[in-house]
This record gives sequence, structure tokens and C-alpha cells, in this order.
Amino acid sequence: MKPPLKRRVPKPRNPYVAPARQRKAGEHEKSVGAKRQAEKQALKKSLETQ
Repeated sequence: MKPPLKRRVPKPRNPYVAPARQRKAGEHEKSVGAKRQAEKQALKKSLETQ
């Protein structure tokens, strides 16, 4: 009878990669909603000062 084959233990995965890929990690910028809200507030402010 043959001895059982030795299996290689896989290298541990980087725990930070999966969450980063799910978030589509990229440049840091404000969301579309935040930009829209800031524009709205700026418009209101400019109308009040006139």
C-alpha cells in the first residue's frame, strides 16, 4: 500500500484584499449625493447674501 500524498498548505490570503475589492477601492472623493447637497447649500447661501 502506498503512503498518502502530502498536500501543500496554501499560503494564507491577505484579509484586507476582499473587502477592498468589494468596495471598489479607489481614489477618495465625495459621493454624488454629498456633492449635490453641497451644491444646493452653496446656492442657498449665495442667494441669501444677494
